[in-house]
Amino acid sequence: SYAHERQLVLCIVSSLLVQSGGHHTKEDYAVRGKEPKDEVQIYTWKDANLRELTDLVKEVSVAARRRDARLSFAFVYPDKNGRLIVRQVGQTMSYPNRKQPDDSKTLADLHFEIGDYLDVAIY
Repeated sequence: SYAHERQLVLCIVSSLLVQSGGHHTKEDYAVRGKEPKDEVQIYTWKDANLRELTDLVKEVSVAARRRDARLSFAFVYPDKNGRLIVRQVGQTMSYPNRKQPDDSKTLADLHFEIGDYLDVAIY
């Protein structure tokens, strides 16, 4: 079964940062140890999709529970020269009856790497 297979796959801990009104900027992440204060540690899998992550965000953010809330996902990571990149990777709607093309995209599909920050903007 899918649930059993997931138990056999490496679980990753990721830093999830949620903000209403827009994504954090790369400057917000510039100083190690002084990242945005709204960080939440989550346990997830590289095969988790954006719909599943939306449901996780709704557990920790009241704004994400609004029926008309739109969530935008971005990865924050250093490029090969050490400069921070904020790369938007997909959008979902708070409630699954408003399906979006990005709902089924997984972290692996989007090239998430262990150590990347997962930044979520709620509109």
